[in-house]
Parts: sequence; structure tokens; C-alpha cells
Amino acid sequence: MKYLIVGLGNIGNEYENTRHNIGFKILDSLANDSGIFFVEDRLASTATLKHKGRTFTLVKPTTFMNLSGKAVNYWLQQEKIGLSNLLVLTDDIALPFGSIRMKGKGSDGGHNGLKNIAQILGRNDYARLRFGIGSEFNPGKQINYVLSDWHKEERELMQERIDHAKKMVFAFGTIGLDRTMSEYNKK
Repeated sequence: MKYLIVGLGNIGNEYENTRHNIGFKILDSLANDSGIFFVEDRLASTATLKHKGRTFTLVKPTTFMNLSGKAVNYWLQQEKIGLSNLLVLTDDIALPFGSIRMKGKGSDGGHNGLKNIAQILGRNDYARLRFGIGSEFNPGKQINYVLSDWHKEERELMQERIDHAKKMVFAFGTIGLDRTMSEYNKK
């Protein structure tokens, strides 16, 4: 079984530790734990890891957030992976910091990366893992907030939440979407 795990984020050092790049952070941690490395490829940095007989292709789009759909579409076709085996890791301002929820489909919720994926794929019925970043911003300051660094208190709790997200990625590939949502969404 093959799975495409796409972490959303923006390329460049200035974005590396921003809230919007949590998808990249989760994939980087998965790769680090597995001793694998990302390589620059078409529209993305990619890495492949094996877990319990499954192949997980990790994809960090290099197209910037607003054009993530191009990379998702390309790698789905390149790897011959069906939409049911796609998982997109994204930040979510509608969830408090550290809350992690998996969903099988849904709207883009105003997230430009998810919006572009839906536009390119022509549908929004793909799994996504939503990592809560909170909404501690004044009206009209959302962009500044998602592109800002984490607060000290958030950084102290970050690795534990990333570890939980990584367990959910592997569960998605081994026990499936429904069981993963049932067993992990409430934690």
C-alpha cells in the first residue's frame, strides 16, 4: 500500500519556524526519526519511508502555499496513488493551539493551500490532518499571525504535539481513516 503525505508550508528560511509551516515540521520530524532525507524534486522536496509494510511518500511542496495543488496533483499521478490514500497536513486557526484533528473531507476554511488543492483536484474529499495554531490575532492580522513564529510557551509543547501528529500519520496508513479519527481525534 502506498500513501502520499503532503505537509503544507512555504519554502525559505524566513518561513521555517512559522505557524503556517507546521506541515513541513511534522514531515521533517518523521524523516528525522526514520533517518531519511528530503531531496529536491519536481514541484516539491520528497522522501520515502517504509512502515509496517506500507510506503509513505512525504511531500513538501516548493510551490509556496497558494499553489500547493500543483504539487499534490503531480505527485498523486507520479506515484499512482488514489485520493483515498492522500493525507494533507495543515495548520488551522479554527482550532486552539495543539489540538489535532483528522477529517476525511471538508471545506478549505479560508486556508489558501487547501483552497488551491481543491481547485486543482476539482474536489475536497481527501483526508487532512489539521494542527491547531489558535487565533490570537486582531481583525485583519491573520496573515501576520500565521506567518509569525511560535510563542515560547507553544515551542515548549510543540514536540509532544508533533509526536502525536506523527502517530496519526502512521495510523492513517495502518488502521485507516475512520479508526484513526475515532482513536486519536479526542486526545
